[in-house]
Amino acid sequence: MSFGDPNNPYGPPQGQQQGYGYPQQQPQTPGYPAAPPAQPYGYQPTPVVMPGSVKAARVMLYVLGGFQVLGGVLMMVASAWFADMFEDEISSDPSISAEDADTVASVGAGVMIGLGVVVLAFAVWAILTAVKFKTGGTGVRVSAIIYASLVTLFSVISLLTANVFALISLVLGILIIVFCANKNGSHWFNRPRY
Repeated sequence: MSFGDPNNPYGPPQGQQQGYGYPQQQPQTPGYPAAPPAQPYGYQPTPVVMPGSVKAARVMLYVLGGFQVLGGVLMMVASAWFADMFEDEISSDPSISAEDADTVASVGAGVMIGLGVVVLAFAVWAILTAVKFKTGGTGVRVSAIIYASLVTLFSVISLLTANVFALISLVLGILIIVFCANKNGSHWFNRPRY
């Protein structure tokens, strides 16, 4: 009996065919670690760094919040000046008593202070949302999109009254919506948190 016969069932094994049975291990080069295994199908790596578009949306929220803080404080400070000016205009009319003129001026100042508080509340909303971008999830994304939608709506209304400065907030609001709703924003806010 000869061991050289390839058809001999009792002979030594002839070696396995490549790609048959278990997958072959890659030889490891001394001094270098083995390569990590391939990722399973459908797995997308978690973004470690905030994408540029999401960073831009965050900066825009800070900018809008800062402008709204400035606007709210100016509205509250200007309410006293507005009340004095309004009272002077009304008191020049002899048919209106001084008490009525003072009441109307106080109501006007109260309205200005109330609007200033509302603008400051919007500013706090924008700044807190921007702060949560680093760690926040889907709720932060939704908050940013709703805030930007309201800013866009009020900017369009303000543009109809010929306020040219509302164009800046309109553009920033639209960009925030686009940057938070695109694919990079989706991956960032839907990433797993450990």
